[in-house]
Amino acid sequence: MAEQTALKAQLGPVAVEQLAQVLQSVYPDFDQQGFISQANHQLEVLELKDRVRHLIAALAVHLPEGFCETARILERVAEAWPESPQGQWSSFTAWPLIDYVSVYGLNYPQRAFVLLEKLTPLFTAEFAIRPFLDRHFELTHQQLRRWTEHDNEHVRRLASEGIRPRLPWAQQLPILRRDPTPIWPILEALKTDPSLYVRRSVANNLNDISKDHPEAVMARCREWQQLENKKTDWLINHGLRTLVKSGRAEVYPLLGFSDKPSISAIQLHLSKAEIKLGDSIRFTLTLTTQESERLVVDYRIGYQRADGRPGWKVFKWKNIKTQGRESLTLTKSQAFKPLSTRSYYPGEHLVECLVNGQVAARAKFELSL
Repeated sequence: MAEQTALKAQLGPVAVEQLAQVLQSVYPDFDQQGFISQANHQLEVLELKDRVRHLIAALAVHLPEGFCETARILERVAEAWPESPQGQWSSFTAWPLIDYVSVYGLNYPQRAFVLLEKLTPLFTAEFAIRPFLDRHFELTHQQLRRWTEHDNEHVRRLASEGIRPRLPWAQQLPILRRDPTPIWPILEALKTDPSLYVRRSVANNLNDISKDHPEAVMARCREWQQLENKKTDWLINHGLRTLVKSGRAEVYPLLGFSDKPSISAIQLHLSKAEIKLGDSIRFTLTLTTQESERLVVDYRIGYQRADGRPGWKVFKWKNIKTQGRESLTLTKSQAFKPLSTRSYYPGEHLVECLVNGQVAARAKFELSL
């Protein structure tokens, strides 16, 4: 992952020095130089998550074998941690300390929860809590529900972020992808949270659930709309973004767009009928509305695949609010440049214009390599 490659530098030798310093400051018996030597050994060749695992292993060698004793040390680390890290201090430095709890504290869940509550403001315990959900689901779920009432926004966010069924970079939770029922009480408790940081996590959780249970998410959003609360309105807009991008027609009225827009004429014109890889093509859309409408105009391209079937990708175009009868013209340029993330195949490619999720116009062109 490119993002992980860019971030792995934040868990390099500087972070190792910082970990050693703060641990030695609260635990005088800590072998600072021994830890630095072991932690830095071949660290540079490792990717981001492998660095986390490597540093956890180094910590285990230089911290007490008993988890409860180490937990007391890590609590003092949380108290000694810079409140507003300056210079080269990175929040990523705390990641191995937090995930250490998920490796060596898994058999001591209640003690681990107390520690994670104190450590999560340093970075985030969203990755560390997931092995506990896997091993001690009911106990962990009860703890997450209690955390929704915590006075610290980082802890409240952990309640939502930690139980996301499709959390990026994290251990997946297949049981919650199959049945998201346990997630709803947590999201209900946090949906009007005063912190945008927390509500953003709730929205991302909704977006995760929508990929497996779109109907359940839309039903919940309809209930939340009845609150007429700006906080939940924002959350709904952000949480439904994948369903919007996938063109689910039922989602548009939820977001305030016209249910069945009245369009009397629409046409999609392409600037070229044939292009070569590396070229661009221009789309021109003309449409006429009969009444005042709120429209989401997107387009999708059916890229030729190796098996001859189109592989669709949706692109955003424009949100429009019309006033009665109105004629509009939209233009868009699309480049077909070689990408490491996409394989191009010659042949017929399709372009479809989507108005509030529905195909309203289409055209085609030939791509040659």
